Amino acid sequence: MGGEVKVSRRETVFKEISPSEFFYRNRDLAGFSNPSRALYSATRELVENALDACEAAYILPDIFVRITSADLDGTLPDPKPYLLKVQDNGPGIEPKYVPDAFARIFFGSKFQLKQSRGMFGMGATMAILYGQVTTNKPVSVTTSVDGEKAYSFEMMVNIRDNTPLVLNKSVKPALGKTGISVQLTLEGDYSRAGSKIQEYFKQTALVTPYANILFIDPNGRLFFYERVTEKMPKPAKETLPHPLGIDLEALRRLLRESKESNLKKFLSKNFHRVGDRIAEDFLRYAGLDPDAKPQDLTNDEIIRFGSALHSYDGFLPPDSGCLSPLGEELLAAGIEKELQPEFITVVQRPPSAYSGFPFIVEIGLAYGGKNVEPGVKLLRFANRIPLLYDEANDVSWKVVNEEIDWKRYKIPQDAP
Repeated sequence: MGGEVKVSRRETVFKEISPSEFFYRNRDLAGFSNPSRALYSATRELVENALDACEAAYILPDIFVRITSADLDGTLPDPKPYLLKVQDNGPGIEPKYVPDAFARIFFGSKFQLKQSRGMFGMGATMAILYGQVTTNKPVSVTTSVDGEKAYSFEMMVNIRDNTPLVLNKSVKPALGKTGISVQLTLEGDYSRAGSKIQEYFKQTALVTPYANILFIDPNGRLFFYERVTEKMPKPAKETLPHPLGIDLEALRRLLRESKESNLKKFLSKNFHRVGDRIAEDFLRYAGLDPDAKPQDLTNDEIIRFGSALHSYDGFLPPDSGCLSPLGEELLAAGIEKELQPEFITVVQRPPSAYSGFPFIVEIGLAYGGKNVEPGVKLLRFANRIPLLYDEANDVSWKVVNEEIDWKRYKIPQDAP
């Protein structure tokens, strides 16, 4: 028997999606994997934005947070819609930037080389996006920069285009108050997330003893973390990239966009702690002409340039001015306020650097106190953000629980 087989060939379809569309499809990548984690992440992101704004302007933070059930008769079980409101007394945002700042992924003020809690300008927008896709409700944002006028926006995210969709805009008297208020509706599970959210506020208060934080939970319980000092850490300063922290793509981009007339000026104007002497010595080491135009380098020369940046040992270590460490005095004040231990000692290590990025390690040790559970409790922070998840994977956990023989120090393993 003879026959003919026909194969249908379908053309492969290629399609571009926006950043909003990507995170809509992959919400778990940003910490919004389920209603419990999402309610915690949304609260954390908005609170950290508020604290960053106040600290950058050197304003003592007053933060108000309220989570209420959007179920009016209170009969729905978790997970269910919740109304989350976060308000601060910071400098506010110019009204013209509000739609993009809150309803466009990867638009923000944190794409700079300096310490802040957020890094990518997407946390608050992800919370708004999650609320939108789970409740179909807009976000309400009110801002005042001068204390005279307060501008309110009702917005949603155009997921397909990654653009803000402003539904309503209004202006009212600010009554002398500056800052931002964000209110959104999202699906959450407070019965599961509540303990994490409360612990987050307790630990945040420990490393921000200069802040007033008021949190009201869905049951109407009030948690107030009172300011105990008016001293604040110095705001971090924006800095240039350090040569040791530059990869080939970043170097190629800097060279292409440079307005400098030669490589010597290019190095001294675009890199942290590189002066004329170090620039000349480095270019001699790399075998590059100091008078060559940055835009004229060949691909092979760019590769040689990048390799030499990482092997040259004459660069000065990065300055820690782009960091904003808490400091021993404030860390001790926070520990005393929240834990009330019998004994406290704190240490701030000297600045160090890894791959051209400076860092400072601050450590506090407390023993005993009121209502303390037995055993070792490890609290971890990064850029003053409490790290409440994956505790056992941290090297500090392994050292405290596995490497140290507490008996040698005459401390029982179950001591408070």
